[in-house]
Amino acid sequence: MRKDKKQVIGEEISDDAIKVFLTFEPADETTPPSLHKLIKAYRGLRVDDFERFVGFFIEAGYDLSAVDAKGNDFVALIEDQRNAAPYIDIIRAVRG
Repeated sequence: MRKDKKQVIGEEISDDAIKVFLTFEPADETTPPSLHKLIKAYRGLRVDDFERFVGFFIEAGYDLSAVDAKGNDFVALIEDQRNAAPYIDIIRAVRG
């Protein structure tokens, strides 16, 4: 990193920046939009920001239980990934 550049860690992300993840649409017709949005947010947001995203996601009427053509929901698609546990905990807590 250049000396004149400050490394920013943990900077607060605005609600509008998080809500951008609600605008992403799948490129194919087999992936439900709800599932696609969750995956994009998982890949692009830190855990705390993902938790905020889930609130906006539900508020917008999207489905936390959406499944792909093979019957996999969000949790099934990410559960084997190393850093997925806190994201899965958020989904499970919201689902109840």
